[in-house]
Amino acid sequence: MTYTVGHYLFDRLVDVGVDRVFGVPGDFNLTFLDTIVSHDKLQWIGNTNELNAAYAADGYGRINGISAMVTTYGVGELSTVNGVAGSYAERVPVVAITGGPTSVVEHAGKYVHHTLGEGDFKDFQKMFEPITVAQTRLTQVNAKEEIDRVIRLAIMEQRPVHIHLPVDVAAKEVEEGLLEFDVTEKNITSEHKQWLSELKETIDNSKQPVILTGHEINSFKLHDELKAFVEATNIPIAQLSLGKGAIDETIDQYIGMYAGAISEDDVRNYVDSSDCIINIGAKLTDSATAGFSQKFDAKDMQIINHRNTDILNYHDEDIALSVWLKELQDLGINKRNDEYKTYQHQYDVLVDEVTGNELTQKSLHSLMNQYLEPNDILLAEQGTSFFGAYEMHLPSKVSYIGQPLWGSIGYTLPALLGTQMADLDRRNILMIGDGSLQLTVQSISTMIREGIKPIIFVVNNDGYTVERIIHGEKQHYNDIKMWDYKSIPATFGAKEGEVELHDVKTDKQFVEVFEKINKNKEVMHYVELHTAVMDAPENLYEIGKAFANQNK
Repeated sequence: MTYTVGHYLFDRLVDVGVDRVFGVPGDFNLTFLDTIVSHDKLQWIGNTNELNAAYAADGYGRINGISAMVTTYGVGELSTVNGVAGSYAERVPVVAITGGPTSVVEHAGKYVHHTLGEGDFKDFQKMFEPITVAQTRLTQVNAKEEIDRVIRLAIMEQRPVHIHLPVDVAAKEVEEGLLEFDVTEKNITSEHKQWLSELKETIDNSKQPVILTGHEINSFKLHDELKAFVEATNIPIAQLSLGKGAIDETIDQYIGMYAGAISEDDVRNYVDSSDCIINIGAKLTDSATAGFSQKFDAKDMQIINHRNTDILNYHDEDIALSVWLKELQDLGINKRNDEYKTYQHQYDVLVDEVTGNELTQKSLHSLMNQYLEPNDILLAEQGTSFFGAYEMHLPSKVSYIGQPLWGSIGYTLPALLGTQMADLDRRNILMIGDGSLQLTVQSISTMIREGIKPIIFVVNNDGYTVERIIHGEKQHYNDIKMWDYKSIPATFGAKEGEVELHDVKTDKQFVEVFEKINKNKEVMHYVELHTAVMDAPENLYEIGKAFANQNK
């Protein structure tokens, strides 16, 4: 067998941990899709459209650490742009591979299909430059080095990369065998050590230090390192909604979610009155801070982020977060004995006290929280689901997935395909509103075909409730067509016994359904939850006001 560029690309992806490739076939990628299908360590996961493939690759990458997708030139790759941009914003490493026309066609500038008819074959790759950390056009000569270069950057930066692969180049012969592959990060310098020495002095002399953490801990999978640092120093820690799950919420040092003015009083008062806020892997966005409503002094924040660190009067754009965190662990910061209140979650409705009241957002999230188990993966769609779920108290090792920075509605349904296929042994639970579901609903068909068994909760509140809260409560543009949601699995090919359907209108019915779910884990569960149109978590109403004010 001839060893080709395509073989090398997919061997390298397997080498870094990829075992599934998402995408949509097209005539410019069909021949190297054969390379995927014939690979004994790869599985092709065909999707209903390219945007859904991009979302699925994102979900897979969040759990697995890196993912890959293949689309065709022009019409296919441009359909992934929204998904790839979300992966860039929230730091998810996706290797986006585009199958292009032959190198002969491209060099001749021929007017072929899926192009703009101008003879320029570099236009679309330029569109990926702002939303990927690296791009490459493969040739037989550069293939091995360039494949390794961009995949290395995807891993080191936890961001997407784009590979343009002409279909004939994919079949070109290269020498068999992987090159040496190194993702070792640079160590800090003596100058950096001096910065850290001054930081230690600042922290040790502070009256009320606190740690704020966020999404980069999830992206770089530094949970254990962060937890060890927190427990060693006994500095209290809060987390942002952008990055929930960064810290184990069961430890004594966890004080809760920080969201600016709408935080719980104990958390808000502690963080806002701190004289030393240590930002580790967090980004203060409008949705995470309720419209930038934080009250602490910015000069009191020490930012330690991936290649974006501001310590005292020093700035660095070179050192990785993983390296900084290791140095923090070794710094010998004095262990604190400050008084603070460990987070204690209070359930609004208890499972054993339901009475058959109409299901509300408050009772829904309270009851859902009590059914979460360690190691679950919980996906919450942007809107009522996300803002209700981020106040849940997560058991240890639960992965919480939303998209609060990029905020593309419909994201979590295809992402569920990716997260479940990244780890078939973990229980995946999705909460998604009816409006978002309608954008990407075809992914349910792919899930049924692949035989995966997630739990899907569809919140039917008759339209875009989050948008109604921000503006236009009764405007028709926030309305959607009411679907027969429970018929969707059958419409997409589910056979009898493959998907168990449930309908929930009261808190008691919710408890009964979840107990049924726990007794039968061998099928996909699809649950329609009915809530009132304007029923929403209290924090969403406050954030909605902040967004409305921003738009004036």
